Amino acid sequence: MEYILIGKIVDTHGIKGELRIKSNFEYKDRIFKPGFNLYIGKDRKKEEICTYRHHKDFEMVTFPKYNNINQVLKYLKEDVYVLKSDLELKPDEYLDSDLIGIDVVCDGEVIGTLKKITFNSLTNKTMEIDCHGKKLLIPYHRDFILNIDLQNNKMEVKLIEGMI
Repeated sequence: MEYILIGKIVDTHGIKGELRIKSNFEYKDRIFKPGFNLYIGKDRKKEEICTYRHHKDFEMVTFPKYNNINQVLKYLKEDVYVLKSDLELKPDEYLDSDLIGIDVVCDGEVIGTLKKITFNSLTNKTMEIDCHGKKLLIPYHRDFILNIDLQNNKMEVKLIEGMI
């Protein structure tokens, strides 16, 4: 079983056991819904989402067995995971973590390796490419990414003049 880190429980909300999760996960709409299983902490304690709502920058959840703040305090500051198999990704969908280390190709030439994907805002992610010792930043956007081939460990990109 492969667990994917999707966020962290940062606080409680109210007195009825609601938890506040900070998450930059790219497929939040698939996991934050009643009935979906989350795995919490180092021990990956399985909990099913009972209720969900989005509030400000947070994902707010409750679990069926807990209805009091004192029952959920044990989860504060814990990481939250999901099973990769539960995500049901389509063939053209990828997790950011699957792309780290992939070769980046432009015009048939390998220009570097993808080192990091930075989440800047809800609609803005940036790829950091190690380009022969130099750092190259490319927007994580379909206008720049032509093709992703995980089997051959490469991503084809289109750069605009002056990027390198």
